Amino acid sequence: MTGYSELAALVSGPVLTASEPGFADEVAAFISSTTHTPDVVVGATSPHDVVQAVRFARSNRLPVRVQSTGHGAFAPIAAGMLVTTNRLNDLDVDHVSRIAAIGAGVRWAAVVEAAAEHGLAPITGSSPNVGAVGFLAGGGLGPLSRSHGFASDYIRGFSVVTGDGELREATSEENPDLFWALRGGKGGLGIVTEVRVELVELSSLYGGALFFEEQHIDTVLRAWIDWTATAPDDVTTSVGIFRLPPFDFIPEPLRGRTVIALRFARPGTAGDGERIAAPLRSIAPVYLDLLGELPPGQIGAIHNDPTDPGPGWDRGMLLTGVDQDFATALLSQVGSGRDVPFLLAEMRHLGGATRTDVAGGSAVGGRASDFTFSLIGVPDVSLFDTVLPEVSDRIVTAIGRWVSPETNINFAGRPRSYEHFVSAWPAVTFERLASVRRRYDPDGVLPYGPVRG
Repeated sequence: MTGYSELAALVSGPVLTASEPGFADEVAAFISSTTHTPDVVVGATSPHDVVQAVRFARSNRLPVRVQSTGHGAFAPIAAGMLVTTNRLNDLDVDHVSRIAAIGAGVRWAAVVEAAAEHGLAPITGSSPNVGAVGFLAGGGLGPLSRSHGFASDYIRGFSVVTGDGELREATSEENPDLFWALRGGKGGLGIVTEVRVELVELSSLYGGALFFEEQHIDTVLRAWIDWTATAPDDVTTSVGIFRLPPFDFIPEPLRGRTVIALRFARPGTAGDGERIAAPLRSIAPVYLDLLGELPPGQIGAIHNDPTDPGPGWDRGMLLTGVDQDFATALLSQVGSGRDVPFLLAEMRHLGGATRTDVAGGSAVGGRASDFTFSLIGVPDVSLFDTVLPEVSDRIVTAIGRWVSPETNINFAGRPRSYEHFVSAWPAVTFERLASVRRRYDPDGVLPYGPVRG
């Protein structure tokens, strides 16, 4: 560990270089097709470790990046220092104040389970397997988005180590500019060691998914688009066109099939939920009906996202209002009978509470858009750099007139250019974020995003 013995003496967690045992496991990401090769990785066990790591990096002019679970690791880290925060897994749920203090390594599943014991719930994402902090830092959209808004709207405070090596508190009253930026600004602002979020009262949830066979894809998508025009604000829905491989881990009824799934979530009991969902159930013959009353602790069953690491490629964007012309354009590319190399083409309905920013504002991008659109590529790494980008370009060109000029950083996928990166926020927000980064990281220790071309 030549050159890093001084750092190893300052921290309690592991300090590893590529030649040492344990390095590969320490840098491994959920996206297994991404291989990180930093000069050194520091496995933080406490905020003190993070402080010492950042100060060492600043003194030695090492860029610092951070990883908890690696769900967003679409680009390899090839130099500098990587700080892993998965060991910062303290979690405290105060059911009286309805505040959950969440360590940087905690996944949503643990928060959902702990809160559910008290009839409470966090505003989480579609996958309980992702890290809470990374999801929140980009805003956070999930099954309760229309009824409750962005997940970051419920953040009440951060503990964060900024690029100058200081551990700071960021709240609406203490370092409010940093607090504003961390709610949606994603990276380059500091290494969060803990976040405090407000929980909501949620004792029951009507949610799940309706699956329809391939021959009904066009009918279901068109009917869902019409239905969203008058959808209640407390109902969050999405559709996903799945082309599932014949892998053993896929449930037998879906294995090797092409289907369209219509997902539904509404806080409350079955009565009103069944009534509101009835027009969706009647669109076409339902192949699998997995929609019903759920305990909030099972919110992950609505999307049933993968929980095991694997290779990953995705491309995402936001959409303005869509119509039947949009449906025609999209179905010409991914509809029934089309052969495309994507496991999933998905749309999520926004609006409702996502439109309203928090008091004092936040750095979240995408509040003005109506839908998300995502493509998840087949897990064949030989296609990642050629076929998948080419086919996705064709699809995006077909729906181009409905693509919003602004996206959201959590849904953008890997930035394809500096301009694409910038589009994750309104222009005025991006400029303010840059100013906050300069203030708290004057030496640029925490680089974030592609370099301007």
